Formats: sequence, structure tokens, C-alpha cells
Amino acid sequence: MAQEPAATPASSAEVVLTDQMVELDPITVVATRTQQSWIDTLAAVSVVRPEQIEMLMPMRTQDLFQGMPGVTAIQNGNSTQTAINIRGLQDFGRVAVFVDGARQNFTQLGHGDGAGTFFVEPGLIADVDVVRGPVSNIYGSGAIGGVVTMRTKDANDIMRPNETWGVEADGEFAGNGPMGYGSLLGAARVGQNVDLFVGGTYRNQDDYKDGDGNEVAYTGYETWTGIAKATIRPADFHELKFEVMNYESQFTTGSSASSTATQYATDVTNTTAAASWNYSNPDDNLFDWRSSVYWNRVDEDQVKVVGSSSLITGDVGDPRSFVIDTVGFDANNTSRFTLGAVENAITYGGDYFHDDVDNTDDYGFGEGYNPSGERGVGGAFVQWKANYSTWLEAIAALRYDAYSLSSADGGTSGDRLSPKFTLGITPVAWLTVYGTYAEGYRAPSVTEALVAGPHPAVFSGGLTPFSFVPNPNLEAEIGKNKEVGVNIKQDNLFVTGDRLRIKANYYQNDVENYIELVTYGSPACIYQVRGYCVAYNDYSLAQYQNVDEARLRGFEFEGTYDAGKWFLGLSGQTMTGEVTAGPDEGQPLSTVQPDQITTTLGFRFWEGKLTVAARWTAVAAVTASDLPTNSVYDATDSFNLVSLYAGYQPNENTLVRFSVENLLDEQYTQYQNFLPSAGLTVKAGLTVRFGGGEVAQAEPALITK
Repeated sequence: MAQEPAATPASSAEVVLTDQMVELDPITVVATRTQQSWIDTLAAVSVVRPEQIEMLMPMRTQDLFQGMPGVTAIQNGNSTQTAINIRGLQDFGRVAVFVDGARQNFTQLGHGDGAGTFFVEPGLIADVDVVRGPVSNIYGSGAIGGVVTMRTKDANDIMRPNETWGVEADGEFAGNGPMGYGSLLGAARVGQNVDLFVGGTYRNQDDYKDGDGNEVAYTGYETWTGIAKATIRPADFHELKFEVMNYESQFTTGSSASSTATQYATDVTNTTAAASWNYSNPDDNLFDWRSSVYWNRVDEDQVKVVGSSSLITGDVGDPRSFVIDTVGFDANNTSRFTLGAVENAITYGGDYFHDDVDNTDDYGFGEGYNPSGERGVGGAFVQWKANYSTWLEAIAALRYDAYSLSSADGGTSGDRLSPKFTLGITPVAWLTVYGTYAEGYRAPSVTEALVAGPHPAVFSGGLTPFSFVPNPNLEAEIGKNKEVGVNIKQDNLFVTGDRLRIKANYYQNDVENYIELVTYGSPACIYQVRGYCVAYNDYSLAQYQNVDEARLRGFEFEGTYDAGKWFLGLSGQTMTGEVTAGPDEGQPLSTVQPDQITTTLGFRFWEGKLTVAARWTAVAAVTASDLPTNSVYDATDSFNLVSLYAGYQPNENTLVRFSVENLLDEQYTQYQNFLPSAGLTVKAGLTVRFGGGEVAQAEPALITK
């Protein structure tokens, strides 16, 4: 994935400097790979930039996605791994997640573990871009749910344009736990054409208390991150970037909130190495080149520390490990030309990634849930984007995907062409209406296609085995998304300099060949996985099959109004999902998230130096009628979260922040989690930046786009 335009130093050049100055529209490339403002993109795109991250004061990765319509970050309190659900789709790569262009494909399926998670330090994140639905089919294989990209901080986030060095120190403290966080990031500019960046972070969280004042066991963790980047501009408009990042985390995790449930002492290392080469010359209409290669390795080592002896989990002291190496590349180019009154941009390229899964559990069934094997997934695409005058925009794209899976137990492969077409009309300058039809293609994962072997099941009468059966004929899922939306962009609406931005859309995503786990045997169920029974009081078999078709529908809204001295934000979602074919026809999908709405109201004082804001999020209940029969997830009550924030920036190099999360001390458990979330939490943070030196103004030919 090509690097997105780097944010400017510290809190970004978009930071409000006076009561009447408001932020610029963020630029995104995630939907079409061409630079476009967030509000002008003909897709359901949400972005988070440094100024929003400062207000969120994220302690956990899921905090970065607060209030984002159609998006839920699932992160149990006893783990630092995060799963992303977009429009009711998650697990096994249905949502493609990239950190600095490196794809995150870790899976540890089991009793309460995730079938598609990633690890990242939220304090290092500078930008988040999310596109919902398979409309970004040029971005990579598998993303029938959507795409999430995150960019970590870089030299340009630390140094001013005319400086030769910069240092940023950040410290945060939270009372519920407590939690402490610190980071030290440094950057240097060597001449005009070399930027260096290096830094590290440390975070420590003790067990927190829930809204009832009870300490939630095993919610403490410790993480470290080291990162280094080098950006080199060897010639006019060319940019090379090299990066190495190492993340380590330690926590104790299990599959239940019970104090007697099996628990594992867990040590995770997530290592990424990436390199990119970009060329962008505003006077060159033929070449606008972006390319990258990456290697990502997740190594999760666990030792059982709590629980009784079991054929499934082994004895206390028994180890197991889950390792995945992902190697990939991405390359694309955009050529631009004009035919009459039509401006055209043709983007074409390809991408490929290879997963090598090596899991070991000699004492339990962790390796049975997560078979070792290899998967190669690649594709190529072409996209045509045309603009006629200022009122008509059309996008047509075609993607070819191919994959192959292999292991000692067999393999499978497949390929497909997936189209996309979008038409946008701007009848008046402030309103754009668009419609989209897009398809996405998700290859089965190694686990789904190749899981095999006997699994011991425990029940009151003794031990009865059942067996997983591999399915080398498993077909890929196909998402077919229909969507209509509106973009509203109006300046100087009520007062000079104010800005109104609204994105709203309605979608229907029909997923063919939906993959689920099915079983054969006696109907007397004694064990469930992911909402389906996999063990009975008689011999049975379990296998992933293309048994269902699913339909997901929903409405999403995201809007902001900024008048300089005050600002208002409103976002929300409502969605439904059900199985529309197969033996479970009519059953709701267990991964559909509850309706929710988030409102933010803020004020700026003292020429923008002081910002205060309040955020209210209301989340609906998930009742038993909303869940499929034998769902592995529990129903949850509705809840309301109120948070306060105050940030004071006396100068461009200092920022003091305070926040109160869950002000009402609400007792709640997020849907799909089994641990209650934290109660009232008071946080404070201080960011200090130093910089110096002076570099001569670069020649225009050396400034990259």
C-alpha cells in the first residue's frame, strides 16, 4: 500500500489557531487510491486525524474507533488484541487491516479467541482511515466487509518544515487501574532529502474496576514498542521509505470471566519491516507511482496458569504457540488525461500476500483449532475515474483475485473477477448524491479449509470425541454490495467561516457462499463454537461449509458542524443481518452490532488555546430475539457513555489534556465481549515538543506531492 500523505508536525497544521479558524478537510486515498478529500469521496469513508486522537486519549486500540458509524472494535479487557467488525462482518479477513501498509492476518480461533485480530500501540497512531463495504475492491483481496488503514507517526509529525531536528515526549496517566503511558519520539533531517525517525513507547495497566466498583481480574497488561523509519528522496519527486517496528505485549487471558476458568500467561511479539517507493510529480500525467513490500510476523506464546487438567487445554504449566508470517507487496500507478470536457484517471496495479502459519500445542487442542499451513492470495485491478465538469463523477473498476491453500491435509484454490461501478451527481455545489454497486471476493482461511483431527469433548457422562473434517472444496465468499449515499458540504452557512459536513448512506450487502461451521450427529448438544454446536453426546463431525447466504442492511450517518468558537458532531448506525438461504434461513447473524448514536459538543476559548468537549454515546440492547439459536454470544443491555475532555495548548509545542471516561460510572458489557468494561476513568496527559535548527527552503522539484 502506498504511504498516505504525512501529517504536518505535532498536532497537524489543521489545528485551530484562532476562534474563527477551522480545520481543513482531511485527504484520504483508501477508497480509490487517488487523493481526495474525505467529504468528496463517493463512498462510506470515515477518517481520524491527530486532533481527534488527542481528544480520544486512547488507552486501548478500540478507543480509536469510538463513534465511527458501522464500525465496532472488539477488544476484551483481558487482551491487547483487537478485532474489527464492519457492517456485521468480521473474522477470517472479511475486514482487511493494514498498519503502515503491512497486512495484519493473525488468527487464533478457540474458546473466546479471535478469528482475525491485530496488535498495535494506539499512542503511535497518527491517522486512521476506514472504508465500509467491498467498494474498495482495488485495495486488496478479501475485504467484503471493508478496509482499515492506520499510519504510525513519522518524522513530519515531529519536525516543523524548517527544522532539522525534533523531539516529542508524551506522558499519560489514568486513575482506574491505574494506567501509565510514556513515549519518546525523535526526528532529524539530514540535508533536504533525508528524514530519520526513531522512538519507543511503554504502557502499563493494572486490573481496572467496572461500573459496580468490582475489580475485573486479568485486565492488566504491559506493552512496549520500538520504531525506526528512514525517508530518502534520491531524485526529484521520488521518495523511498524504510521502516522497522517491534511491538511486545504481556497479559493473562482466558475464555471466561469466571475466576476458575482456564487462563494463559501470554507474550505477544508483532514485528513489521516495510519499504516503499513512491513517485509523484504534479506535471507528470503518465506516472503517479506507489509501491511497497512488507513482512509481518506475529508470535503469540502462551502458558496455562489457571484451570483444571483437560484434554482440550492441557495441564497448568503446559505451553503452546501461534505464529504467522505474512509477506506481501503492493504496486499501482495512476495515469491522467483529458478528453474534451472529461478529466480521466486510470489506476492499475496488483498486490499479493503469503501467509505461513506455524502453530504448536503438544498438550491440548490449540493446534487443532488452528492448523498450520500456507496461503497465497493475489490480485490485479484496473480502475477508471472520470469527472465531467463539476457535476458528474463516474468510477468503474474490475479486480481479478486468485488464491491457493496447502497443507499436509490437502488444499484448495480459486479465482474470480469482481466489478465495481459508482456514479455521483452534484446538482448543486453543496450536495452530491451517489450510487454504487461493488463486489468483493474472500478466499477461505487456512483454518476454515484445513482444520482437521479429533477434538475431545467434555460432558457430565464422561469424554466423547468428535472430529473436525477438512474441506478442500470450500469456495470463496462473494459480497455484492448496493449502496446509495449523500455528501453535503457547505461553508459560510450561518456565520462567516463556518463549515457543515455530512455523509449519510444506505446499503445492502448480499454475501454468497457464506462460510460457517456445521455439524453432523445427535441433536443433543454439549459444546458450541461461534454459535454452532460442534460436540454432542454421540460421535459427531464438524466442518466449515458454504451452507448459507447472508444479507446485511443498514443506514449510517456522520456529520460535523464547526463554527470556530464551537463545534458539533453527530454519528450513528442501524443495521440488520440474517441468513437468506441454507438450513439456517431466517436466522439472524450473530455478528450484527447493536444500533448506536454518538453526539459530541465542544467549545474553543482563548483564541483556540483551550478546547472543552462532551461526548455522549447511546448503545441499544441486544436481546435474545436478535441472536441465532444456540448463539455463543450473550444478550447485552443498553447503555449510555458520557465523556468529558479539556485540552489546553499554550503554545505550538505544549499540550495538556484531561478527560473523564464513563462519567456516569455505567456498568456495561460491550456486545461480543464477556468481560465488563471499565467504570469511571479519569485521565491526564502532557505532550511536549522540542525542535531546532533551520533548513534552507527546498527547491520545488524536491517537494513530493
